[in-house]
Amino acid sequence: MEDDFAWLKDLIRDVPDFPSPGVTFKDITPLLADRRGLWGTIEALAEAFEDRGIDKVIGVEARGFIIAAPVALRLGAGFVPVRKVGKLPGQAHSETYDLEYGTDTLEMHVDALEAADTVLIVDDVLATGGTAAATRRLADRCGAQVAGFGFVVELAFLSGRAKLTDIDTVSLITYD
Repeated sequence: MEDDFAWLKDLIRDVPDFPSPGVTFKDITPLLADRRGLWGTIEALAEAFEDRGIDKVIGVEARGFIIAAPVALRLGAGFVPVRKVGKLPGQAHSETYDLEYGTDTLEMHVDALEAADTVLIVDDVLATGGTAAATRRLADRCGAQVAGFGFVVELAFLSGRAKLTDIDTVSLITYD
């Protein structure tokens, strides 16, 4: 699949030393501003999972929301936000995880998913895999079946895919 979307790399810019020194941030905002890039991204991720009976698409704050919500619409599914700690009203499950440059905590409403739900987790970037694995643990705590992960960008040199080996993982473009 990646070869079909190599042109997307032209729509992603590198931001050095963000969010901390030594980290090169892959900024997808130019891709989001490009109608062909945005549409191609949504279509490709939806098509990769359209035969999986997806009930809900989980999007991870914040860029993951932008991609996951239209993927959910395209799949005829609901959308579930996973947010940084303290951003959701009401009772929420929490998961703390390691990042490339520190630690963070994610939350999801305890009633966001049902045990019968088949879900897809979508985010902009797969880096160390910590965010994706934490999001999966949140879905697992609700009893939902995670059908796969969809990413726009994968930073393969950080080996995040190794944390997701037992599940279908789609990345449109990869940086080695």
